[in-house]
Amino acid sequence: MTRIISFSSDEEFSDSLDDTIHKSGYKNRSRFLRDAVFHFADYKQRGELSQMRDDEILEGHLIVYYQHGIENKLLDIRHSTDIDVANTNHSCLKQSHTCVEIIQATGKAASFRKVVEMLQDTVSVDKIIFVSAPMREDGCC
Repeated sequence: MTRIISFSSDEEFSDSLDDTIHKSGYKNRSRFLRDAVFHFADYKQRGELSQMRDDEILEGHLIVYYQHGIENKLLDIRHSTDIDVANTNHSCLKQSHTCVEIIQATGKAASFRKVVEMLQDTVSVDKIIFVSAPMREDGCC
């Protein structure tokens, strides 16, 4: 069932919002606002990885951009007891001459921070990002 939720704004904000929606690739204002609200709420509830409670359990993806030479460290992460790795995917990005490893895992925030910090101090790592899965009480899985 659908409910209508509305709010008022000045013309400058409305124009800016429509411009942001368009630049974001959305064609539907309601879907954009829904996604923005859920993203913002998730961020406000949990914050960035660096600010999360040590014992908070997370699911998400570590995305590691690197040059060859760190494969042993990535293998160590896959077999680590710090985080529970469910899946990994490796790709070679030909245009940027970079490899990328996407590691899907579950673990405590402190454990993810430990892995990120270890990889950040690795010479051949160009960039590392952690993307946490959104919090939900129920859903498809």
